[in-house]
Amino acid sequence: MALIQWDKSLSIDVAVVDTQHKKLVDIINGLHDAMVQGKAKEVVGKVLNELISYTKTHFSMEEKYFDQFGYADTVAHKKEHADFIQKVADFKGKFDAGKMGVSLEVMTFLSDWLRKHIKGTDKKYVQLFHAKGLK
Repeated sequence: MALIQWDKSLSIDVAVVDTQHKKLVDIINGLHDAMVQGKAKEVVGKVLNELISYTKTHFSMEEKYFDQFGYADTVAHKKEHADFIQKVADFKGKFDAGKMGVSLEVMTFLSDWLRKHIKGTDKKYVQLFHAKGLK
């Protein structure tokens, strides 16, 4: 069963961003599935690497538009992105060192952070993106 169900509340009505957000949901759901099924460390590690890599790709795309469009909350938004990447990298480091498993606590953090970020922080730039022709 999926940890995060994509629904209209997660859409920001910017196609390229929604597509990437759906991919992040899929990766987090894949990590959750691997954890629940007790998959080997290599599988979980691979999914964590994919999450880190794709998150960087997604955040870079958003931040390119922030710079291009002169988004007023760029600094605070970029800090949220950097903090998230650091937190996930910390999870990965502890996981690789055998000091932490992928737990319900980690999965709850990932799903809660993504939902809150999309529904709160990301929704703030939608009006600007639409005004600049990005839909």
